[in-house]
Amino acid sequence: MQAQILPSRAALVDRIALQFEYGQNLIVLLGTSGLGKSYMLETFITDKYNDFNKAFVHISAQTTDAQLMSDLLEQSFNSPLIDHTLSLSENYYQLLQQQPCGPCLWVLDGGRQLSDEMLVELELLSKNSPNTLYIMIASQSKLPISNAVEIYLEALTLRESKMLMQWYFTDLPYDEDPVFSTFLAEAHGNPSLLLAWQPSEHVAEVIVKDKVSWRLHLLILMLLIMLLIIGLLYKSDMTQWWQQYYQQAESQVLTTAIPVEQVKASVKNEQVISSPAPDQIVPEQSVSAEVHINDVPAIMQSLTTANKSLLNDTQSNEASNLNISESKTPIDEKVNAKEQPKVDLNSSWYSKQADTSLVIQLLAVTQQKVSDEFIAQHNLQEQTHTYQTIRNNKMWWVVTFGNFTSLNEAKSAMVSLPAEVRKNKPFYKKISKIKQEIALVDQ
Repeated sequence: MQAQILPSRAALVDRIALQFEYGQNLIVLLGTSGLGKSYMLETFITDKYNDFNKAFVHISAQTTDAQLMSDLLEQSFNSPLIDHTLSLSENYYQLLQQQPCGPCLWVLDGGRQLSDEMLVELELLSKNSPNTLYIMIASQSKLPISNAVEIYLEALTLRESKMLMQWYFTDLPYDEDPVFSTFLAEAHGNPSLLLAWQPSEHVAEVIVKDKVSWRLHLLILMLLIMLLIIGLLYKSDMTQWWQQYYQQAESQVLTTAIPVEQVKASVKNEQVISSPAPDQIVPEQSVSAEVHINDVPAIMQSLTTANKSLLNDTQSNEASNLNISESKTPIDEKVNAKEQPKVDLNSSWYSKQADTSLVIQLLAVTQQKVSDEFIAQHNLQEQTHTYQTIRNNKMWWVVTFGNFTSLNEAKSAMVSLPAEVRKNKPFYKKISKIKQEIALVDQ
């Protein structure tokens, strides 16, 4: 017997054997591709009728009738002499007369490749064979045979689908996992589709960066240091240049300034000079010089008034600027407060948990506001944790409930959840899976 066979398939093997014992010498096993017809035939020919002469032939599109006849007769008789000018039944009768053999069992896989002439020969042998001859044919569609028993191979049930996958895959997800449950439903009990499960495609691959990249980081750091040194040197040179430039400008301004005492003294001298004695004769040159003398007090008065007006304008501008800045300060604070959202995620909590622990996933959304409202609505602040991950190039917020060491604990906690929370169909998830999803954010 083969290593493992499902209960429904083992029952079908026994049923086929009973049909042969009830007198049916020709049986056709029908079923679509992938249901395991070949596996059934191998199990049947291995387990049943060990004292028979057995012949197993897989028929393909390139198999001819002569090749099929040779394979069947060579596996049933010892070194038979086959006449290819005769049919299968004629060769079989002739060989029985030359070397009688015991009962025979012929199993043919790929019955839809059989020609009509070969089907007629097989049906004729099953009816008129002088010895016991059982013929079993597997086909994807019905064959033009009138006196054959047709047995249909059904698809696997959901329980047997999980049993088959557990034989070949050691680490399957829980039944509540949405991806796994959808895969089972879409496979429709087809063994070939069930065995095509690839668990590696449902696990996040954390790519470790090459250790050689530290050289690139060191090179970039050296370039940054060099740029900083060049900037500091350039800044010191510019500072010296600006200091020299402004000191020179200030010295030039100071050299043109006139002290107030000097101006007052000059005003007194001019008053003395401009009031001569009545009997003194003023020469023409002095008159002409008096015409060109500047009125220094008037100039000083105009300068002081101009300075006062400039000072008042400056003070008013400063006051207006202060008022504007004071009025803008609360608005800026509000804008800055809006530009700095607070993100309260506790992804570090998951890194401290054991990989084998379990949690219950309650919600997965693309907006943090929705997850916060969900937690506040159901008063789950003390029992839930939230982490971020990336799916389909989008950031997701995932809310989980509790921390359990066994599946039974998680199932009992699932029952205690409010009915509104269970409407979202929460399911169990391992901490190891969550750590892999969190690692996607750092990639």
